[in-house]
Amino acid sequence: MSPSSSLYSGRLLSSRPASKGLVRRLLNHDGSRWVRPSCSLSMNGCAAGVGAVTMHETRVLPAASAPQEAVGQLRAAVAALNADPPVSSSGIIRIEVPIRQRGDAIEWLHAQRQSSLPRCFFSARAPLPDTPALAVGISSNGNGSHKEQWEQPVSVAGVGSAVFFRGTDPFSLRDWRAIKRFLSRDCPLIRAYGAIRFDASSDASVEWEDYGAFYFVVPQVEFSELEEGSVLATTIAWDDSLSWTWQSAVEELQSTLHEISPCSVKVNRSTLQTAIVNLNHVPTKASWDLAVTQALRMIKGSQTELVKVVLARCSRYITDTCIDPLELLACLKVEGQNAYQFCIQPPDAPAFVGNSPEQLFHRKYLNISSEALAGTRARGKTRADDFQIGQELLLSIKEDTEFTIVRESIKKKLEMICDEVVVNPSKALRKLPRVQHLSAQLAARLRNEDDEFDILNALHPSPAVCGLPTEEARQFIRDYEIFDRGMYAGPVGWFGGAESEFAVGIRSALLGKLSCPGI
Repeated sequence: MSPSSSLYSGRLLSSRPASKGLVRRLLNHDGSRWVRPSCSLSMNGCAAGVGAVTMHETRVLPAASAPQEAVGQLRAAVAALNADPPVSSSGIIRIEVPIRQRGDAIEWLHAQRQSSLPRCFFSARAPLPDTPALAVGISSNGNGSHKEQWEQPVSVAGVGSAVFFRGTDPFSLRDWRAIKRFLSRDCPLIRAYGAIRFDASSDASVEWEDYGAFYFVVPQVEFSELEEGSVLATTIAWDDSLSWTWQSAVEELQSTLHEISPCSVKVNRSTLQTAIVNLNHVPTKASWDLAVTQALRMIKGSQTELVKVVLARCSRYITDTCIDPLELLACLKVEGQNAYQFCIQPPDAPAFVGNSPEQLFHRKYLNISSEALAGTRARGKTRADDFQIGQELLLSIKEDTEFTIVRESIKKKLEMICDEVVVNPSKALRKLPRVQHLSAQLAARLRNEDDEFDILNALHPSPAVCGLPTEEARQFIRDYEIFDRGMYAGPVGWFGGAESEFAVGIRSALLGKLSCPGI
C-alpha cells in the first residue's frame, strides 16, 4: 500500500529527540506510523566553544549562462580548493556563481530528489507600501554608510547541511553565539535558516521530535532567486574541535554536489491533486468551550494578572496521496506576495511549511523593524463590501483593545533594548487576499548588534499568538491545550552576519508520510 500524507495544521484562534539509529517508524495515537529512516548530518555547531571560527570567506566565480554551467564550475572549484586546502583548524567558505538568467527557487528545489538531505526554503515578503515612512533608515550600517554590498534574494532554497544547530533545551544566548561564530558581516549571504519551538519547555510530540527545541542549518548547496538573475552557491564548514575536519567536510560536500540536479522541475501551482480521507480537530468543540470559559473566568477574576490568552486548534488531515511540501508551498506563493513563504525540513523528517503575513523582526546592522498584527476580518466580495468590513474592523472597540495590547507590548519591549523607537503607522489595515488585519509598523535602533538575541527573546512570543502577560498566558496554554504546537507560531527565518529576519510561524502546517500498521 502506498503511503498517504498526514498534515497537521496549527490554527490560532481568539496552539526530547529520539535516537535515529534503529528507530524507523514511530507509532501515532491512531495506530499509523511516521516514516523516519535513519540518516546522518554534518556537525552540530551547538557543541562548539566561544569565539568565531578562524576563517570566513566568500569567493565569487565568473558568471554562468545557465545552471548546468554553474554546477560544473562549483564542482571544479571545490576540487581545486581540496587540492590546496586551507590550513585553518576551523572555518567556513562560500563559493558562488552568478547566473545570467532568473530561475525559480521552488522549481530548483523540487528537482533535488535526495530525500535524506535536509531542505530549506525562505521567501522574503514584498516591502510594505508605508515602510519608507519609518523614521529609522533601514539602509544605514551603523557607521554612516548606506552602500549596499549585496543584492537581496527574492527567495532562497537550500539542500544539505554545511553545519546545523539543534538542541533539546530552550534556545539560549550560548546557542545564538554558536550560530553567530560561523557568520560574518564580510560574508552576508552565509545564513542559517530554521525555526524555534513556540514553547521549548513543553514536551515535544512524536511528529516534532526531529526539530528539537530549535533547528537551524547552513545549506551545503543553495539557489538564490534574484530580481534579474540567480546565484548558485556552495558552502563548506569545518571545525576540528567538533571532530568535523576539512577532509570530512569536503568529502560530504562533493558527495552532495555529485547528486545536485542542474535542471528545474515545474511545480503545480494551481490546486493540490489529492482528497481528504480523514479530518480530526484537536481540541473538540466541547473541550474548546471549556478552555475558553476558564480563560474568561481567569481574565475577569482577581487571582491572576492575565488579560489576554490566545488558544489554538490543530487540524489533522489524512489524504489519499502524498502531498509534496513544495507543491503546497508553490500554491501558497501564488497569493502570498504580502507574506513570508517557508519550508524547513530536517533529514527524513516531516516538512514545516507556511505562508505567514507576520514579521517578528528584521535586523540590518543596528536597525530593527517589527510589527503588530491583530484583529481579523474576511475580505468583501465587492469593493464596497470590502471597504465596509475594513471600516468595521478599524472602529471595533473589541478589536482595538486587542490590537493596542499587542502594539504597546512590542513597543515597550523594543524600548527596553533599543533607542529611537518609532511607530508609524500606529494603526492601519493590512489587506491580504482572503483576510484583513489591523497592523502597525515599528522601527528602532539597537545599541549593539550583540543585542539581537535579546530582541528575539523579548519579542517571542508576541501577545498576538500567546497572550499577556507572557508567562501567565503561556502557562495557561500548557495547562489547557492538549496538543503540541511545536514550531507553530514560533520564530521562523534566518540569522546572517549583517542581517537577520524572522517571521511568526502562523498559517503553517507539518507534512509527513504515514505507513499502515504492520508495513
